[in-house]
Amino acid sequence: MYWRIPVEKRVSVIIPNYNGRELLAKNLPSVLANCLGCEIIVVDDASTDDSIQFLKKKYNKIRIVKNTNNLGFAKTANLGVQKANSRLVLLLNSDVSPRNNFLKVAIKHFENKNLFAVGIEDYSHESGKIITKGRGGIKFKKGFFLHFPAFIERGPTFWVSGGSGLFDRDKFLELGGFDDIYKPFYWEDIDLAFRAWKSGYTCIFEPLSKVDHFHEQGAIATQKSRFFIKIVSYKNQFIFAWKNISSYTWALEHLLWLPFNIFKAILNFDLAFIAGLAWALLDLPHLLYDQVFSENSYLLSDREVVNTYDK
Repeated sequence: MYWRIPVEKRVSVIIPNYNGRELLAKNLPSVLANCLGCEIIVVDDASTDDSIQFLKKKYNKIRIVKNTNNLGFAKTANLGVQKANSRLVLLLNSDVSPRNNFLKVAIKHFENKNLFAVGIEDYSHESGKIITKGRGGIKFKKGFFLHFPAFIERGPTFWVSGGSGLFDRDKFLELGGFDDIYKPFYWEDIDLAFRAWKSGYTCIFEPLSKVDHFHEQGAIATQKSRFFIKIVSYKNQFIFAWKNISSYTWALEHLLWLPFNIFKAILNFDLAFIAGLAWALLDLPHLLYDQVFSENSYLLSDREVVNTYDK
């Protein structure tokens, strides 16, 4: 049986990288020490630093996949999953450092053949503090889907982070992976988990599987302004709503709340909200085209999935 194969032979580790040479130097030793025997793939998203040269010189057993153009997180991660040879794929950001024995307990959950992914407890290092993350829920309020942190304990989780999550490769590819419409980053992992739940699969959070996540050192925090990050967050919140609302009453609620939300943003000089909405509208034709030609037939509706978490 597959599950009798040694742990390290069951997992391909996918690390998307963009100008992350220093992060790779810092965190790869921990990855290698705690993923002994795993296939490790670094997918470089057209970095302009010496990431590739560094990897070839110091880690010649790591597979390198190099994008000729900067494609963003979704396509870069998807490419790594496509190239992987193992049944399970561990997606790790370059600013993530695994802790001891984090894989064994997570892998055991995949004896459940309906499992899509396992969320890992994320020790997020922020402003000199460690904030525990990794498990989340979702609700629909005032016309928007809102995700929120859930209590840290083993159990179902609405989403699994694309920066530190263990996924069933076949199911990941079956669902089409991360949707590139969320480029350059954010919400793509929440969207993928939503599609998994609607398809009848499950996601679970495992608190005994732990990583350290140095968000403030990552590519987004160091290479993008807070204002730009906020714009992207708003843009993708709109995209997520427009893509996933199938309930007519929720669609009407979204439309009725939209003028209020726009007026509130204007009063508060929240230019990021206005810019995010404008950007989302530019992406709307792409979204509509994808929806028209989508062949997905989900087992559960958006309302049925959300009602599971909106407690």
